Amino acid sequence: MATLRHQQEKLGLDTFLRGLWEENPVFVMLLGMCPVLAVTNSTMNAIAMGLATTFVLVASSGLISLLRNLIPKQVRIASYIVIIATFVTVVDYAIQAISLDLYNALGAFIQLIVANCVILGRAEAYASKQRLHTTLVNSLGMGAGFTVALLALGTVREVLGNGTLLGFQVMPANFEPWVVMILPPGGFFVLGSWLLLFAYIRQRQDQRVLEKGGVSDAR
Repeated sequence: MATLRHQQEKLGLDTFLRGLWEENPVFVMLLGMCPVLAVTNSTMNAIAMGLATTFVLVASSGLISLLRNLIPKQVRIASYIVIIATFVTVVDYAIQAISLDLYNALGAFIQLIVANCVILGRAEAYASKQRLHTTLVNSLGMGAGFTVALLALGTVREVLGNGTLLGFQVMPANFEPWVVMILPPGGFFVLGSWLLLFAYIRQRQDQRVLEKGGVSDAR
């Protein structure tokens, strides 16, 4: 079992694409729900949080992969948190310097990236066991999947809740905004809808695989 756990993964397209669909952090693994529900009341907030999380994920995973043979097992989790917190601090100051309005909109959720299960989970399950280039590609894919999920929620909530997209009016002038969409319950409604859609698509895929298998057995 130990040999399998530390087996080096061969770099391929699936290393990146896995985070977008098969192991999507939000729609499949249900990780990082706190920022997903809290900051997706607008598309811009969703993009900013997604990019910030992706940067921390890629940078911390890369450094952990480089140091994986030097970090003692007894303090590995504490070491991972220190590394992640370092890059979160960089992101925190960068966003604050770029836009105070965006920084205030994201609030404490920037600092809470430290406790994001997506990042700490990839550090423990993947980065601490894989080579640098494979880790970077996989982390980039997971970050992209997380960003796409945030964007999916943020776009729907902003369009239905404000009638705008990235601040530009996209709905007719007589459109009555669904105010609930930019409130906390709206996050649950939209997330539940996306999860239902993903579950349906995966069920259809599994059904097609079973049907193909049945046809092959019949032949």
